[in-house]
Amino acid sequence: MKLQRDWVTPVTMGAFALLTVTGVLMFFHLDSGLNKVAHEWLSWALIAGVALHAAVNWPGVRRHLQGWRGRTALALFALLTAVTFMPLGGGGEPPFVAPIRALADAPVPLLAQVAHTTPDDMRARLQRAGLAPGSDADTVHRLVGDDTRRQMRVLSQVMAAAGG
Repeated sequence: MKLQRDWVTPVTMGAFALLTVTGVLMFFHLDSGLNKVAHEWLSWALIAGVALHAAVNWPGVRRHLQGWRGRTALALFALLTAVTFMPLGGGGEPPFVAPIRALADAPVPLLAQVAHTTPDDMRARLQRAGLAPGSDADTVHRLVGDDTRRQMRVLSQVMAAAGG
């Protein structure tokens, strides 16, 4: 199959449009449904489209990279990419981890208060989540261990409305 601009360029533009919309929605925390999944997985379509677009337009790409502006732009974005791997404050963890840990370390009565329910109902919710709280001093952290993802899943279940 011969690469042709009449389909390579529209694929690149379409993938770029999809990632732009889903990325903006995610930035403003307005994403829903499959927005995040589409953004993550269909980014491969943009990678393929850009690679094919560069292949079809290789003489132009080479011409752009021969000048100082093209090389400077490429170097700048390579540097920015490297910077994104640097850890932020908080040990490189996402900012939502600290509140999750605080909730996971809350004893049953305090967790119940946060969920606007009774300690008895919270114990029942924890049991429906597959845990066995033995006392009011128990915490989600103590019951599930150090696995933050599991703590988040359990907290999501028990903080939801009653009725499991």
